[in-house]
Amino acid sequence: MSRSLADWLDYQERVHPVGIDLGLDRVAAVWRAMGAPRPAPIVITVGGTNGKGSTVALLEGMLRAAGYHVGCYTSPHLLRYNERIRLDGTEASDEALVGAFERIEAARGDIPQTYFEFGTLAALDLMARAGLDVALLEVGLGGRLDAVNIVDADVAVVTTIDLDHQAWLGSDRDSIGREKSGIARAGVPAVVGEQDPPAGLLGALEAIGAKVTRAGQDYRIDVHDDGTWSWTHRDGTTHVLPRPALDAPVQSANAATAIAALHALGPRVDVPPGAIARAMRAVRVAGRLQRIAERPLTLVDVGHNPQAARALAAWLDATPRMGLVRAVYGALADKDTTGVLAALGDRVAHWYLAGLVRDTPRGLSGDALAARLVTVLPDAAHEVFPDVASAWEAARCSAGPDDVLLLFGSFFVAGAALASA
Repeated sequence: MSRSLADWLDYQERVHPVGIDLGLDRVAAVWRAMGAPRPAPIVITVGGTNGKGSTVALLEGMLRAAGYHVGCYTSPHLLRYNERIRLDGTEASDEALVGAFERIEAARGDIPQTYFEFGTLAALDLMARAGLDVALLEVGLGGRLDAVNIVDADVAVVTTIDLDHQAWLGSDRDSIGREKSGIARAGVPAVVGEQDPPAGLLGALEAIGAKVTRAGQDYRIDVHDDGTWSWTHRDGTTHVLPRPALDAPVQSANAATAIAALHALGPRVDVPPGAIARAMRAVRVAGRLQRIAERPLTLVDVGHNPQAARALAAWLDATPRMGLVRAVYGALADKDTTGVLAALGDRVAHWYLAGLVRDTPRGLSGDALAARLVTVLPDAAHEVFPDVASAWEAARCSAGPDDVLLLFGSFFVAGAALASA
């Protein structure tokens, strides 16, 4: 009897003894056994600490608005595993995923694969069968040893570099940048979307021999008083565009990075200004300052590291409001929670700290999160809850109509909020 999708995912979580096992040898061997299918004639790989999902979605929107057939592979998911693979804007079906997993299982023999490696191979398999023009592959963790790096990209994108996943990637931005540079190839365009990238990233890209395009040097953005903004390349190419529908000031930088990636492909793609403008107006991404209620204004965001928290703080600073900010926050134990809390600081009037130990073995309890909070913000008003649902209910009951409810942190927080919204 054929396994269901749920059966396959349960099997994948158990079949490999280690949840994260970085390295390309095993996954590349299975990929070759499957015929090493290239997912599309053009592949863009997107790595970085923050902004990857938004950049992929913006690239997808621009390319599809220009008439291209596009596949996307992203992770993690919020509500359904199917979200990880999109073919021309449609999530992969259970049946398609099961078929891909069956082919992977037949090809792998006794070569172990992690949950993420199964998913990556499924994405490559389904994309190769879909007759796509462009494949967009989001790096799951790091870059050099991430499973998506078995495919040579036509453009490598590194959005931003910040401290995250230090146990695997290194303890400083230089080390992390060197790991993330590994998706680049000699003589192939590499777009760096951060204006102040670490020297470790730039040095590694130079050593690889990539053709680097940098934000602030090779292209720039200018925001205009009428609400539009412009993207200008050093070769004189300029686009005047509407503000991205994706909220937060940082989204203009993500959009600019996406445009730079398309520009780097030169004549291999033709994405006219009108298509770029249509994507600016239309593209939204679940869990990125996603509004799920208006009174009180309730937002869901997957910001889980200090850089993402600084982007949230910038959004709060730029957004007029009359009431208080109430934050439901939950995190994994290996995250820099003190950096996140410090970044938001006294912008948050009351913290509702949600434990995630019921969701994942990596989850942090509410009490442990509170202990970290008081070391950074000793006077902060806070309450502790065993899960996201109870924390959200308390915040909702306390909030006035003019307050802002911010549910953020782990993908587990965002997923729980969206599942019950």
